Amino acid sequence: MAEAKWSPATDAAAALIRALFDSGVRHFVVSPGSRSQALALAAAELERQGAALHVRIDERVAGFTALGIGRELRVPAVVICTSGTAVANLLPAVLEAHHAGVPLLLLTADRPPELRGIGANQATRQVGIFAPNLRYEADLPVPEETDADGTASQTMMLREVAHAAIAAALGDGFRSAGPVHLNLPYREPLAGHLPEWFTAPSAEINHNDAAAAAENLANASGALYQGGGGIGEACEVDDAAEPRTLARGVRTVVVAGADSGVAAEQIAHDGSWPLVAEIVSGSRFGRYLVHGYRDVLRELGGDVERAVVFGHPTLSREVVALLSRDDVEVIAVRGPGEPLNLNGMTSAVTSVVVSPGAPDREWLGRWIRASRAASVDLAPPAPDADALSSTEPRERLGAIAAELGVIRKPLDRTTLVDAVWRATWPHDRLMFGSSRLVRVADSVLGGKKIPVHANRGLAGIDGTIATAMGIALASQAAGSPGVTRVVLGDLAFLYDVGALLLPTHESAPRLQVIVGNDGGGTIFDGLEVASIASSEAFARVQYTPQDASFEHLAAAYGWEYHRPKTRGELDQVLTGQISGRQLIEVALER
Repeated sequence: MAEAKWSPATDAAAALIRALFDSGVRHFVVSPGSRSQALALAAAELERQGAALHVRIDERVAGFTALGIGRELRVPAVVICTSGTAVANLLPAVLEAHHAGVPLLLLTADRPPELRGIGANQATRQVGIFAPNLRYEADLPVPEETDADGTASQTMMLREVAHAAIAAALGDGFRSAGPVHLNLPYREPLAGHLPEWFTAPSAEINHNDAAAAAENLANASGALYQGGGGIGEACEVDDAAEPRTLARGVRTVVVAGADSGVAAEQIAHDGSWPLVAEIVSGSRFGRYLVHGYRDVLRELGGDVERAVVFGHPTLSREVVALLSRDDVEVIAVRGPGEPLNLNGMTSAVTSVVVSPGAPDREWLGRWIRASRAASVDLAPPAPDADALSSTEPRERLGAIAAELGVIRKPLDRTTLVDAVWRATWPHDRLMFGSSRLVRVADSVLGGKKIPVHANRGLAGIDGTIATAMGIALASQAAGSPGVTRVVLGDLAFLYDVGALLLPTHESAPRLQVIVGNDGGGTIFDGLEVASIASSEAFARVQYTPQDASFEHLAAAYGWEYHRPKTRGELDQVLTGQISGRQLIEVALER
């Protein structure tokens, strides 16, 4: 079949992709397909001109990779896919983006209207497939014209659509950023030569302008995320309202859920109020941090009169119980996700400030004392320097044996998360999967100001590795230092194992996937079903035991593999030099 020299589909795809790039979008995630070939070829050309192109054969992986990029940059990445089930595979990432307030832009190719609903191959109802979870969607007209110089009315229309889509993805006019869907029906010929105005060197003179647009886009997204919120109708927010002033004298705690960031710690500091910060909040640091907050809430939570909430708390029943009480004034500061209203009377605000005055030292002191009592000291005992330098053989050998005991101590869940936490620094990125390990980390780890990610919008286990991959790609762009680490369980790993696959010509980011392998879903051991069901039924449908060979999976996908058995071995792997992808398997007891 002769190659088409011109194609309205190609010119339309070029106009849309170019407009997105010139507006500052830099990351394009492509899954191959027939109907989407014009979009994919335009994105491939933009890679030559400075865009970052990521090719994934699995659309679910592609969606979560783009989600990870959006989580890190707060700027949408573009996902390109073909029609049919390819589109449906993006739904999990769309749901997470909606509930977590992450910008995401989907370009789905489609059959033209005359082929819909008549049994045509690979054609289904794509329009509205994500509707309840979108900030904006459009089913665009079928391209009918080619564009010789980049000035046709079709091209102008697509540029306007691109600008509207980006603004909506960033949350303009909505309570938060989120997913946007552009459905793009194309007729044959599906691909031809890209127009000269797209490929000519003269197009590259826009790069400086495009770089400035990318910076402006990032700045705009930061402004929109400064107190972004979800779209739900439980809490109305007046975007033009002044910050809520928090009076002193009310027994207050600050609660930081997922994606809270530094704002929660700042308010706790300003008010001299105790800070209850989940491990995934990015707020777990500062002098007012409450250690072992579950125990402390059980002791002192009954005296709380006001809770100021940032982000999306999901990790403890004690926090949920506090925020569900009708005798506690709950003030939810607008964040990147869905609005919080567990007690049916929560006040939603755009921001808060603390009124002048003296802090309640008695109230804070009670929490600090309880925090000290509940804190867990995970640091190994200091070496006995005197004994190590002793001339008495028995004393010296005893000290050496004690040191070797620390280094050779077998790994458990606590030492695993502690090792990862200690190895991670502000230039790194850390992501937790929705596995048992994140709750262990939340229970025992201390304060540290580092970037933490987690898909807690819906707390699903799907897409964990792909999201971490997107975070790594975004955070390490332009030679930035750091390692991205993801901590997850064996079932979450196996669920997303396809995300290990990278095209041979794409550079691999520095990524450590640390899997706590206890042979199944031990997170279910704490549910009611564990005490009701027979052991056989429970194992069959909840625990779901597995004996997959992680070493062979790593080899199949081209990952470096490690299986440390002691704390010393794990520390060595985590802190050693890493140039690409590492799979670290830690065997754990059930």
